[in-house]
Amino acid sequence: MQTTMIASNSPRNTNSLTTSSCIASLRAFKPANRVNQALTAAVEKRALVWMAERAPRWVTSDRLTMLGLTAQILAGVFYGLARYNRWSLLAVIVCIALNWLGDSLDGTLARVRQQQRPRFGFYVDHMVDVFGAVALLCGLGCSGFVHWQVAVAMLVAFLLLSSESYLATYTLSHFQLSMGIFGPTELRILLIIGNIALLHSPFASIFGHRMLLFDLGGAMGASGMFAIAILLTLRHTAQLYAEEPLA
Repeated sequence: MQTTMIASNSPRNTNSLTTSSCIASLRAFKPANRVNQALTAAVEKRALVWMAERAPRWVTSDRLTMLGLTAQILAGVFYGLARYNRWSLLAVIVCIALNWLGDSLDGTLARVRQQQRPRFGFYVDHMVDVFGAVALLCGLGCSGFVHWQVAVAMLVAFLLLSSESYLATYTLSHFQLSMGIFGPTELRILLIIGNIALLHSPFASIFGHRMLLFDLGGAMGASGMFAIAILLTLRHTAQLYAEEPLA
């Protein structure tokens, strides 16, 4: 009896049970349907597959994820430095491009090489997005090109919309990568255009009133994200209520 108990609790058997449990969890897990109707989605997908098929073996999805996070953090740092030297905005543009490469190519590379880790990938990618957004918008708030109130509003709106998206993915098995024709790539393109405009002038004139360009764009962006988050919350609440009626 004692020998049997010792054998059943041995590290080898424990590891075997853990491995079996992980395999069973992976088999039970079903990745959510990915929906991307953004303006550049089709062209971007073809470009990413082309790059993934030709990427050298030392390029891995994990390294690309780290590249995306590092680039977004550095973009925030260079935004802060742009307060003292506006030409730092050029470095921000380079970082945004590198962030796109790392953030967009990591999943495609894993799928092309048949190395998918759906749970790990989903969790890590989106926590990276959250930390990266905090770094980027904190840096932007330090830049002097936008008031802190607007930068905080953009961050809160982004986190609210992200939370809704992640909860909808879990409850509805439907992962919406874009909102209409706008997705992450379109937002990066708009940000790059805004940085180029900042090199010319940080101000905009609306109905004769002079204001910071990024205050205007940030207020519009935050308002749009808040509105979308509220609309999707109402829509998905109604859908889930209909699918799970009270007995």
